[in-house]
Amino acid sequence: MEKRKLGSAGPEVPAICLGGNVFGWTVPEAEAFRLLDAALAAGLNFVDTADVYSSWTAGNKGGESETILGKWFAKTGKRKEVILATKVGMEMGEGKKGLRAVYIRQAVEDSLRRLQTDYIDLYQAHKDDPESPLEETLATFDALVKQGKVRFIGASNFSGARLAEALETSRKHGLTSYISLQPHYNMMERSAFETELLPVVEKYQLGVIPYYSLAGGFLTGKYRSQQDAEKSARGATVQKYLNQRGFGVVAALDEVAHAHGSTPACVALAWLLARPGVTAPIASATNEKQLADLAAAAKLKLDAESIQKLNAVSA
Repeated sequence: MEKRKLGSAGPEVPAICLGGNVFGWTVPEAEAFRLLDAALAAGLNFVDTADVYSSWTAGNKGGESETILGKWFAKTGKRKEVILATKVGMEMGEGKKGLRAVYIRQAVEDSLRRLQTDYIDLYQAHKDDPESPLEETLATFDALVKQGKVRFIGASNFSGARLAEALETSRKHGLTSYISLQPHYNMMERSAFETELLPVVEKYQLGVIPYYSLAGGFLTGKYRSQQDAEKSARGATVQKYLNQRGFGVVAALDEVAHAHGSTPACVALAWLLARPGVTAPIASATNEKQLADLAAAAKLKLDAESIQKLNAVSA
């Protein structure tokens, strides 16, 4: 598995990050254990989750994904073999949310307990919290790094301006700095990252781990009609892509995949890997065939003509 440095100051990570959002949602515990075993065997040892996953499912309250990972670490003893990323800040109920110092300190202990570990490799602000002073948030993260509970920190869902302001705040006060950004970026969602975030990423040499890399599964070619979307638990996510542009992108993915003896999912991830600034796209798998696709995507090198075709159709 190809390794890439996560920003100028971060660790080396595999070129694909395994999304843990499905654990406790569409992937039950026993199946998650099998997928994690297979992922590690394939060299996919960079795993991203969040405290809030998967609170949106009936009967869940958040923490399910971290809990499953923690049980797997306890069962296998493989914690040190995994680069573990999780997040803080999203609404967890009972007023638990945001990036104030007192809440981050509570949330990190909750995550460490669920994950059955004493450190997190990459702890990320899940979204910007305009009500929390940047210096307070970053000083709290800095303390966690000094205590050894967190190795690196990252940001997710920040605007370009706020990300730059946070990075300058760290510089000014000598605090631990974000090494990575987790933005919403894929062939269907390009403009926000490419126009507003990429200049900040390049200036400060951040790593980029885009989420929704496959546009909620749309870029796998699974959804080719309204009927396909209606049959899936994730169908609501892809409704907005069921249009001329979306079908044009899928047709181009089909062509390039055919030419490379690959799959649309592999090609969509390989396209992201060839984009400026991108370190490791995040993609989840619900079975071992999808997992094999992720491992194959890291090895797929697209030719210039294919990249140009995909750039044009997704512009």
